[in-house]
Amino acid sequence: MSKDKSSKLNTILQSKLDRPVVLLGMMGAGKSRLGKKLAEQLNLPFHDADHEIEAAADMTIPEIFEKHGEAAFRDGEKRVIARLLDNGPQILALGGGAFMNEETRAEINQKGISVWLDVELDELVERVNRKPGKRPLLAGVDAKAKLSELLAERGPVYAQADIRATLSRADHSKAVKQIKQCLKDYLMAQDNQAES
Repeated sequence: MSKDKSSKLNTILQSKLDRPVVLLGMMGAGKSRLGKKLAEQLNLPFHDADHEIEAAADMTIPEIFEKHGEAAFRDGEKRVIARLLDNGPQILALGGGAFMNEETRAEINQKGISVWLDVELDELVERVNRKPGKRPLLAGVDAKAKLSELLAERGPVYAQADIRATLSRADHSKAVKQIKQCLKDYLMAQDNQAES
């Protein structure tokens, strides 16, 4: 895509986005990294739900899991996401399990546009193995087996997202362009639906 086309696409999205774009998917899908680039290109604020949770708790996610358990983490996650969704147009990256919460999912459906960053299992394994201590759910287990189990559980729920962006082995700039095109297609379809 030429710079001119990319600039035009950015302008279209900037004029049409009136609510948060919520990136979801498995750990290692690139939600934070791609979200930052997307936000920068669209001149929107970027929020990473995991970082916001850590700031609110004054602890890292692994520390929260260790000290309070996953249930307490998920409860805090739900509250933080609800607060962030009220901040208007932005790019919001969720943790891998956040969309599994029915209340969170309903709030995202009401206030945002959900985008599933769908990445193949082998690529996810390769990515998460680069930072082994960062993922509490992978501590002490075979990463591929656990990711496969999580994907089987979460995939059908992720499929409820407004948009599915299948990203595979794409460099970051191509992946961001693909996400932007998916957003444009979604917004145009919403406009056409409203007109009919």
